[in-house]
Amino acid sequence: MAPVALVFAVVSVVTAVLWFIRSSAVGPQHLTLYGSLLATLYGIAATFCAAFFLYDPLYSFYVASPLDVGELVCFVGLALIGAKCAADLLQPRVALRQQNSAAEE
Repeated sequence: MAPVALVFAVVSVVTAVLWFIRSSAVGPQHLTLYGSLLATLYGIAATFCAAFFLYDPLYSFYVASPLDVGELVCFVGLALIGAKCAADLLQPRVALRQQNSAAEE
């Protein structure tokens, strides 16, 4: 039961920090939709974290199993595709918002 409680505590703390950052500094835009560059960096960082913390040997960037390497490659590939799709979906809204603000001025 302790690992489950720890996971919920970590998720709660991260959510609270992200909520605070969003409400004080970012405004209405979502943190995950900043653009493809940051999303790409986060995807690559998540891949390195997974290799370091989750795959054998632990606490090393070396991944012993070729199957695990394949999983990491698929993970980072999906993360990069998701980053590109999110950036492309956001782009028309940003352009429309800029046009509306220019028209109001």
